[in-house]
Amino acid sequence: MEAFPEMTGTHYAAEKKTILSLCNNRKGYCIADLARHLDTSIPKVTRIVSEMMADGYLVELGKIESSGGRRASLFGLNPDVGYFVGVHVGHEGLTVAVTDFPGNVLHTVENISFSLENTEKSVHELAVLVHSCLESLQMDLTKIAAYGVDLTGRVNHQTGYSYSYFISEQKPIRALLEYEFGRPVVVENDTRAMAWGEYVCGVAGDEGTILFLNVGWGLGMGMVLDGKLFYGKSGFSGEVGHFPLLNNNQYCRCGKIGCLETGASGLALHRLVTEKLAEGRTSVLSPAFKKGEEITLDSILSAIDKEDVLVIECIEEVGATLGHSLAGLINIFNPDLVIIGGRLSRTERYLLPPLRSAVNKYSLNIVNNDTHIKVSQLGRTAGAIGSSLLAKSLLLGNID
Repeated sequence: MEAFPEMTGTHYAAEKKTILSLCNNRKGYCIADLARHLDTSIPKVTRIVSEMMADGYLVELGKIESSGGRRASLFGLNPDVGYFVGVHVGHEGLTVAVTDFPGNVLHTVENISFSLENTEKSVHELAVLVHSCLESLQMDLTKIAAYGVDLTGRVNHQTGYSYSYFISEQKPIRALLEYEFGRPVVVENDTRAMAWGEYVCGVAGDEGTILFLNVGWGLGMGMVLDGKLFYGKSGFSGEVGHFPLLNNNQYCRCGKIGCLETGASGLALHRLVTEKLAEGRTSVLSPAFKKGEEITLDSILSAIDKEDVLVIECIEEVGATLGHSLAGLINIFNPDLVIIGGRLSRTERYLLPPLRSAVNKYSLNIVNNDTHIKVSQLGRTAGAIGSSLLAKSLLLGNID
């Protein structure tokens, strides 16, 4: 049976969608609680729930513990009705995640070799790789309800356009992906997808307001404010990497000078390390540098595992710069939690101490005392997991 046959059409009763959205945010509801939320009668809700169980969307989860009298039944989302697939398109390749209807992560697959280009052929190749991955997991493709795809750079999830992978004015990348997958697709910025993945399934716990800093080759920020992703007017919020903070005369990739990204990112770390190698500083990377071999961010991060002093020194400088800017963000947003993710999060042993020191030095104590700083729990799977969860939100009508 095809997944979600009624919901992938144009209509599904508003009350039923409300029940699905409620159950999406909590493990289970009894009939009386649902009736209160819908402001309607218990007999009516009983009938609606029975219909939704017959449709396959809801199942009985068990009984509520009671000190006496008849125990009420709990109802929740049916994990077997269908699946959602998230695809993170990164510089290192693809990561794929599969979640079920309640949001449980069933599969994650990393390091699928692929580089997206600005062509329809490349989008087709992406879909072929994803379908091949799902078939290797023995997934029934007919039970996949929707896909989420996250991309680096500026993405407008409402229009479906990516301005980093802009193929044509007439064909947003979402339309191309929907044609290839044959299902609804949500496209999202990678950092926002990571933030949502951590918020729902990762380290966020019960925190309602989080800032997620994606410290990769560049620097981006995803914001969950009062339980909702924040997009801004045009959908391009979170460009913290291009905040004009530094007086370092370094040109950013955006063409401006002194953007935060030039001092607090993988790009900045790479520049600092290669500059010090050029000065003659000793490192495990020195032999390769002297031979003219390419020094990559991966090789720099690998040097961390060997406790390379030069690289540690540069990581600490990046951490201090990032912490200085983070202090300002904490003063502005007063978040419950700040999550450090992205490729540089693996250097937390050396990155976090100077970062926390700078936060304590530059932020207001009355504000930062309520803010926790943690490292991403989901790591490289955060974007794919977040994208799969956003695909479900699209289907339930929780996002435009």
